[in-house]
Amino acid sequence: MANTSTPTGRIMLNDVRLSFAPGLFEPSVPKGSQPGTKPKYNCGIILSPDHPQLEAVRTKMKAVAQEKWGAKWEATYTALEKQDKLALHDGDLKPNYDGYPGNFFLNPNSEESAPPTVIDRDRTKLTARSGRPYAGCYVNASIEIWAQDNTFGKRINAQLRGVQFLRDGDAFSSARPADVDEFGDVSDGSEADDIA
Repeated sequence: MANTSTPTGRIMLNDVRLSFAPGLFEPSVPKGSQPGTKPKYNCGIILSPDHPQLEAVRTKMKAVAQEKWGAKWEATYTALEKQDKLALHDGDLKPNYDGYPGNFFLNPNSEESAPPTVIDRDRTKLTARSGRPYAGCYVNASIEIWAQDNTFGKRINAQLRGVQFLRDGDAFSSARPADVDEFGDVSDGSEADDIA
């Protein structure tokens, strides 16, 4: 009989806010990465402090830590938490990003060879040209929490498995648009000196 149990760290996060949506379709190397780092698919997932699954994320992180480090898991987990090396982060650490202050966030990613599933409400496939999901909308996100312990150090990470567009939200802006007054009048009849 096939094993149908859910892996320890797997969780479907319902009705969470999405940021950095282009990373769902185009892998990239994170800023500040070590030379030789391979591109990965990624996004930001934002949870409010009263999100009903916030505690479930913490429980999953502790479960994978216990599975990985056994009797030493609590001490290891506490040390990683103090170093901000857990999958769940305090949004106040990103005060300049829309939607982050006052909330919590995860930055799940997946290898270039394993692109995440990105689907609409009716489970049809979405592409970068679909116009959704976009930064600021709400999604259901399938992630898997896992414990890292290798030459790059110890961490608790989140793997991006897939995202389903759920509903619209106020789109996040990456930059303020230019004001009309910043531009000169270049219509027919304007003076060359005015343009210059």
